[in-house]
Amino acid sequence: MSLVNTPIKPFTAQAFKNGKFIEVSDTDLKGKWSVFFFYPADFTFVCPTELGDVADNYAEFQKLGVEIYSVSTDTHFTHKAWHDSSETIGKIQYTMIGDPTLTISRNFEVLREAQGLADRGTFIVDPDGIIQAVEITAEGIGRDASNLLSKVKAAQYVAAHPGEVCPAKWKEGEATLSPSLDLVGKI
Repeated sequence: MSLVNTPIKPFTAQAFKNGKFIEVSDTDLKGKWSVFFFYPADFTFVCPTELGDVADNYAEFQKLGVEIYSVSTDTHFTHKAWHDSSETIGKIQYTMIGDPTLTISRNFEVLREAQGLADRGTFIVDPDGIIQAVEITAEGIGRDASNLLSKVKAAQYVAAHPGEVCPAKWKEGEATLSPSLDLVGKI
């Protein structure tokens, strides 16, 4: 079953952000756009390249009013240790959620139960807490923050312009479509 157009499930977790441990819950997300960026584990190989790419683009997400939440089944203590020891991870200013209870990974249906690790899952969540986009990739396939930015912009555009949709390869400022009987078979 797809999680698209479903509300996120309740959670509370410890996280690391800007040198501090904080508590994060589903109620903190209300009223703003969010991206949940699941990855298998700290101190690994593809994961730091992805998290570093998101860190490099974090200011662009912030301009769009989007908060980033990276999530792995590691603890918030492990996130801090990784942040302190890796130049790439040290750039991160967004929230790094620890999910050692596996609750959040189960809620988003990305948990690999046998390993206790999350798959690479990306979820765009609207201000009402509804999942608008989902991307799941195999462990060896890294994600690209510029593609994620494009998807966020499209999701925000569609939410702000009922009756319009964004076609393939849509970029901000380009033409959209207004689905109607007149368009059937003409695209």
